[in-house]
Amino acid sequence: MSTGMIILIVAIVVIGFIILTYNKLIALIEAIRNNQKQIDIQLDRRFKVFESLINVVKKYMDYEQTTLKDVVALRNQAQQAKANGDEKARIAAENKISDIASHINLVFEQYPQLKANENCIQLQEEIVNTENKLAYAKQSYNDSIESYNANKKAFFTSMIVGIFKSKLDFDFPYWQLGEGKVAEQENYTVKL
Repeated sequence: MSTGMIILIVAIVVIGFIILTYNKLIALIEAIRNNQKQIDIQLDRRFKVFESLINVVKKYMDYEQTTLKDVVALRNQAQQAKANGDEKARIAAENKISDIASHINLVFEQYPQLKANENCIQLQEEIVNTENKLAYAKQSYNDSIESYNANKKAFFTSMIVGIFKSKLDFDFPYWQLGEGKVAEQENYTVKL
């Protein structure tokens, strides 16, 4: 086998490795972006459920006025942060809405008629379900970031990332969900 043929084979192998690695990282980046869209779907769903719940409880309590204003303000803040590309501010605003969702059930305890209202109970359960789906979407998103980061830091892969830095090197922010929040969501039941 001639030296030229060996060089050609090595060049083909190296180029093939670069192409495969590049495509793998692009697939991981697209998976992260898709998981972010899944979070967006759950966030929009949560906001719509909040609106419905607030409409049901309007006749029962003054609390919903403050809650609605807080949720709308935080939602607008999150949307503005998203439009500005500020994922950390967006995450912070959305996490505050999650805190409101976790505390809204405590307020219902003060209103026996509201606790007995079937629509209200159904919407409370819907908020819990949405928060659980949101937690799962966040976990999936964080897992995809972890996979991407592990891959891009591998020895040969990191060299390829260095070559195609603008296309392959991203620093995605993690969605945080504290251990206390996870335990609270796992143990929550709707009280009648």
